[in-house]
Amino acid sequence: MSPSTKNRTALVSVTDKAGLPDLAAALRDAGLSLIASSGTKTFLEEKGLAVREISEYTKSPEILGGRVKTLHPKIHGGILADRANPEHVRTLDEHAADPIDFVIVNLYPFEEKFQSGLSPDELIEYIDIGGIALIRAAAKNHAHVTVLTQPSQYAGVIAEVKAQGTTSPVTRARLAAEAFALTATYDAAISHAFRGALAADRLPERLPIGLTKVTDVRYGENPHQRGALYRTVADSPVVALKQLQGKELSFNNYLDIMGAFGLVRDLGTGSVAIIKHNNPCGAAWRGDVLASWRRALQTDTVSAFGGVVAVNGTVTPALAEEMGQLFLEVVIARDVETSARSALEKKKNVRVVMIPASHWEAGKAGLMGVWMQDAALVQDDDAGFSEWERAETVTKRTPTPSEKTALRMAWIVAKHVKSNAIVITDPEGTVGIGAGQMSRVDSSHLAAHKAAKAGLVVKGAVAASDAFFPFADGVQELAKVGIAAVVQPGGSIRDQEVIAAADDADLAMLFTGRRHFRHV
Repeated sequence: MSPSTKNRTALVSVTDKAGLPDLAAALRDAGLSLIASSGTKTFLEEKGLAVREISEYTKSPEILGGRVKTLHPKIHGGILADRANPEHVRTLDEHAADPIDFVIVNLYPFEEKFQSGLSPDELIEYIDIGGIALIRAAAKNHAHVTVLTQPSQYAGVIAEVKAQGTTSPVTRARLAAEAFALTATYDAAISHAFRGALAADRLPERLPIGLTKVTDVRYGENPHQRGALYRTVADSPVVALKQLQGKELSFNNYLDIMGAFGLVRDLGTGSVAIIKHNNPCGAAWRGDVLASWRRALQTDTVSAFGGVVAVNGTVTPALAEEMGQLFLEVVIARDVETSARSALEKKKNVRVVMIPASHWEAGKAGLMGVWMQDAALVQDDDAGFSEWERAETVTKRTPTPSEKTALRMAWIVAKHVKSNAIVITDPEGTVGIGAGQMSRVDSSHLAAHKAAKAGLVVKGAVAASDAFFPFADGVQELAKVGIAAVVQPGGSIRDQEVIAAADDADLAMLFTGRRHFRHV
């Protein structure tokens, strides 16, 4: 009798026991015997199923407090044996090992324990060894073995087993692919958890990024493209957000949400930002969210149509009523008052999301990047503004306290504007924004033009440039419209010419020594 028909066996070792009795019963009815780890065996026996404990089957006890229980030749031989290879068949017979046709295994909940804040020493005990080995072995030999790693896979397998006594090659191949994706993601989570604890002085030589789907999105960047949101093991605000109302979020919605959220988090409590196509079209920081909304909207009432609004505070009924007068795609907030929700619900299509309070504090510095075709560019996160304390005046005139307040806010907003970026502000909010131009002079002209179009006062306002002025012409363009002070990184070979142009126009100028390009 060949191993394909002799003592067919299913190995079961799970922590998540949802749906397991139905699966185990279907396998039993198809003629398979069950072997299981001690906890799973007890559970299945309570459900009236006959089960043999793995240690009884192998004649080897669990040792090292359970660290070793399935790492045994009879187990892995039964999983890895090629049923069409006579030598493999003889080896199984010599060792009294049965072919294992089904492997049903859950992994230790490493991600859950990492997110709960356990120390590296405590996390060590949640790194699964035996489960990973079983899953990989079963997936490798999917020509003969069905590997199941989560309850959501059970129903389809039960149906096939009841209909034909086993699973199809196509099903086994699909489950194997899912298993390999699981083990890769699991190891990536472990790598992420220990990266900071063991080595954070340089970018790693290898960067495994395990991604788990959170949800499909309405569509990709365009309606003909599919899209989905995935998460890593880290806690991300875009994953933690709670949608209160509105249509399903799209790919572009998520991009704009993160852009708007990042800006108002940097600006501080009471600020409001309006984002369009992942660029700010207005931002304000008047302390009161209603006043900040009005000022942010004033910067560019045309571009705000169809925009995304982020509120670093609580949406009040008054704010909700005013926002409801404009077509908006998304509203993001720390919180939304109950009565404000009623006002927002009048606009059923507007998406309203809340991001938990813990994410509104300064973000943790990590890694960021962009996915290209089968490659990724990765860099340190551009977090914080530590350079501000080192900013120095390089012109004859020093900025006034009011100008310096406005300069700091302009500097923060410029970090979130696509380069080349010029941002004009006063102490309360944005006056004009020039984004994404190939020439810094054009960005300067655009910022002034949009301010004039909005009817805002440019004379006496300040400006920030996300990178240095390569020539004096950009500063001269700003001086023409009455800009009183400028902040920029400095570092051009023509810095002295730029400073001289500022002095000629009686502008105050700060150098920060650090730029904030935003290309993606």
